[in-house]
Amino acid sequence: MKSGLIVVVDDEKMVTSAFKTLLKLEGFTNCVPFNNPKEAIEFLKQNKPDIIISDFIMPEMNGLEFLSEAKKLYPDVSKILLTGYADKENAIRAINEIGLYKYIEKPWDNDDLIITIQNGIERSGLIDKLHEKINELEDAKKELEKYSHNLEELVAQRTADLVQAHSKLKGIITYCADGIIITDKNGNIEQANPATENLSGLSESHLLSSKLSDILFGGNLAQIYEECIEDGEAVLRDCSIANTLTERQIPVEVSFALISPEDSANTEHKFVGVIRDVSVQKETDRLRDDFIATLTHDMRTPLTAAIQTLDFFLDGTVGNLNERQHMLLSTMKSNSEGLLGLVNSLLTVYKFDAGKVELVKSNFNAKELIMQRYEELKPLADKKNIEFTVNFEPDKDLIITADRQEIGRVIANLCGNAVNYTNPGGKIEVTVKEQAGDFLFSVSDTGNGIPKEDIPHLFKRFSQGTSKKRSTGTGLGLYLSRQIVEAHGGKIWLESKINKGSEFSFILTDVVAKPIKERLTV
Repeated sequence: MKSGLIVVVDDEKMVTSAFKTLLKLEGFTNCVPFNNPKEAIEFLKQNKPDIIISDFIMPEMNGLEFLSEAKKLYPDVSKILLTGYADKENAIRAINEIGLYKYIEKPWDNDDLIITIQNGIERSGLIDKLHEKINELEDAKKELEKYSHNLEELVAQRTADLVQAHSKLKGIITYCADGIIITDKNGNIEQANPATENLSGLSESHLLSSKLSDILFGGNLAQIYEECIEDGEAVLRDCSIANTLTERQIPVEVSFALISPEDSANTEHKFVGVIRDVSVQKETDRLRDDFIATLTHDMRTPLTAAIQTLDFFLDGTVGNLNERQHMLLSTMKSNSEGLLGLVNSLLTVYKFDAGKVELVKSNFNAKELIMQRYEELKPLADKKNIEFTVNFEPDKDLIITADRQEIGRVIANLCGNAVNYTNPGGKIEVTVKEQAGDFLFSVSDTGNGIPKEDIPHLFKRFSQGTSKKRSTGTGLGLYLSRQIVEAHGGKIWLESKINKGSEFSFILTDVVAKPIKERLTV
């Protein structure tokens, strides 16, 4: 069992319950959850925790206010802020004003969360031990003043303590399972532990004469260093180390931290990097995705059969139905079709992630495809009294070369989202352009808009809306749209302003198979 008192504060009982269950599974038995920050403050007045975890948005007292009160009680205890979106300004504010240990974005990765909690508890313990050492040094000072004749003996004892502490630190670095390196801003390796030698298959002397880019592949190191200088830390994911002995690419994740120069006039920054082998995690992810793909594939056949059977009942093939029976069977069919759509989306996402999708490109009339999707969504827009229009600048004979089915899926996703999130009485305009052989599609709406900090996350898998409004969808539509567009070599993006609306656009380059005819102006 792992020791340490963990205090978790979140106004949602589901979150605190999930936290307690997860921590219990990981061996943490002393977790105290609270759904009211004021109750948590009263508990903290009587009990000293090893780590405090708080949600950011809570009704009576937000996370910053709660952690500020907690800091007054325990300034050195590690504090973690949970945020439902990338709110860097508040996170930086918390770091500066509260001394925040870390902030974690929802939804979090369980492995990263557990490691962060473990490190936070160890940090709190190390700070306590540091204070103990400081107190010991204060006592030693008094002893030195009182017993000056024993100065040489006391100095020798303290020196021995420092040597022992240094030996412990050296032992930690030497026997750490993760690779640890120190580099300058140019990537020159200045120090490397044995774990780094094992990962790379190179000796320490060889590493010290190399650059980090010689052994680490994937990611922009210069950009990571800049981010590290700005924020104090940065993480490089989806990269690998080439092991020269086994000739194998080992997937790794590198956490960088800035080592500030002691001399304020010195601008030579140093960086410490912790290299973690994520081979097992990658294999686990692959097995999970394979399981999901197999499961969703096997679910499609019975779902399709069920829908077809319901059709037989609804069209009167097996006899007449009364109104109530027709309503119930229609509901069953609608729900089954929705489930089948989710299964198909999950399977398509897996195929794109696994690189198993082969686009079936053909020449087709772009306007016909767009108008087909428009006619499918127009009744939904009319029901909400939304003005739904299409502005098609090219002529009707514009032919593009792409996967018609997949591009149709993207158009349906973007237009469907616009209809869903535009308030009754609003406007939606679809605009199609051809520019030097490129196909440009945009859909703008007069909805509530999307906060700037949420935009980078909307095209990620399972994104659940924004910080202002949580989506009830699967969170796969925009992610899948991005995958489809990028598979065509195109680009998809979003421009939005709060209370003014949003505009989603994508461009496919060099896909126009038939140039637009020159128009004569009268």
